[in-house]
Amino acid sequence: MSETTIGDTGEFDLIARITEVLPRTAQVVIGPGDDTALVATQSGSVLATIDVLVEGVHFRRDWSSATDVGRKAAAASLADIAAMGGVATALLVGFAAPWDLPVEWALECTAGLTAEATKVGACIVGGDVVASSVITVSVTALGDLQGRSPVLRSGAHAGDVLAVAGRLGWSAAGLAVLAGGSCSPAELIDAHRVPDPPYAAGPMAADAGATAMIDVSDGLIADARHLAEASGVDVVIDSADWIIPESMSTAASDIGADPRDWMLTGGEDHALLATFPADAVLPAEFRIIGSVMASDEPGVIVDGVRRYGPGGHVHFTLEL
Repeated sequence: MSETTIGDTGEFDLIARITEVLPRTAQVVIGPGDDTALVATQSGSVLATIDVLVEGVHFRRDWSSATDVGRKAAAASLADIAAMGGVATALLVGFAAPWDLPVEWALECTAGLTAEATKVGACIVGGDVVASSVITVSVTALGDLQGRSPVLRSGAHAGDVLAVAGRLGWSAAGLAVLAGGSCSPAELIDAHRVPDPPYAAGPMAADAGATAMIDVSDGLIADARHLAEASGVDVVIDSADWIIPESMSTAASDIGADPRDWMLTGGEDHALLATFPADAVLPAEFRIIGSVMASDEPGVIVDGVRRYGPGGHVHFTLEL
């Protein structure tokens, strides 16, 4: 018996099946069903961000389940809200797919989106469904600062310490393992399929006096460069004493890679990179990995060497 496809179901029945299983949080005044949703905010202002995942670019269906894709799509935007010191409240989801995609795949993707949003107390409040030659999941996250000032990329000062919360290089290592045709170590593959961003660390960093912060989505060096250029400083990373996770060392040895490269340039783990005054008491989730220096040529220095080039993933380029 063949599976029911999106083409069999049609746009409006698909939307109805998706929305009937969506939860609603206390912040949602008006949910799916009208032209727009209405979401209450404590601070009177709204954080808003968007990320787009495209099949064949960000995920493969033979490597990731529909639930994995949903969670990964939500995490990308939810981490951006956390990186501003905010708490996500709602998601808007754009979903494009071929007509022959099984309806069950779309519903499982929705379940993944919902599961990830639930981790921060948010929910899906609306979206759109369209036909496309490839699956595309676009997630707009809305968030609330809850009375905090936003933590920007541009606030780092010379003398600050550089710290990170969350994992570095795990997703890149998992991708390398999958690309090599292996299914082990499983924890690295799982990390590529579904990231584990330290959402709560964002507001904690803001409360602790973070001067600047950014979501590490494209790679530590790449995103440190964004922060450095926005702040007009040098970001100095000290990686010589980093402890390499055993699974990452094993994978690197098996395929002849340098695990430190994954940690410095690998994206999609959605760690939070932040700067703090030298005398700040950092939240326990953060570990110091460097410092900030004044500079006439803002950029990134790793273990004493100035790094040029993107140092991570950049769309519309053939080489990194």
